[in-house]
Amino acid sequence: MRLLKRKGVDFVAETKKAPGKVGRFFREVRAELRKVSWPNRKELTNNTLVVIVTVFVMAGIVSLFDVSLTALFSLFLR
Repeated sequence: MRLLKRKGVDFVAETKKAPGKVGRFFREVRAELRKVSWPNRKELTNNTLVVIVTVFVMAGIVSLFDVSLTALFSLFLR
């Protein structure tokens, strides 16, 4: 990429990428993934359970609001 000027405004122009940069990108991605602290099975199970319970609780809350508002509007629209 290179910085260009057009009517006094700086902008970045996309230039053609060298073929070797793609390979370097994937090597760097792989190196970064090795640095990641992955959860063990117990942590993964606990986090998954928390997400599932939270989704069901939120679905219940949204359903209650839906039923309540439907009943309320049906009273006014009769």
